[in-house]
Amino acid sequence: MEHLEIPELTSDQIEELCRIAEETARKFVYSKIHKKDIETLDISVEADGTKPVSLEVDVDIDLSPSIMNFNVQKLADEAVREAFKSAGDYLRELKCHSKT
Repeated sequence: MEHLEIPELTSDQIEELCRIAEETARKFVYSKIHKKDIETLDISVEADGTKPVSLEVDVDIDLSPSIMNFNVQKLADEAVREAFKSAGDYLRELKCHSKT
């Protein structure tokens, strides 16, 4: 991920960053496969530090046994990418607001 010059994040901003990333990953997964076909969906987002902030996103998906020939790992990887993209967008928004 690119380095953004942003102010030190508050605890509320870190919580929001994690919430946005988690919500984005979840929405992405549900946009690709129906909820009823998912046995478990575990998404964890952890932020470390405030400046710089380091973000870790893990997506674990188990599908119903009736779902065959579906690349679950690819779906999880794409969900992680989307989560990082939305987190980056949020951080860029913070950067813009800090200049005003």
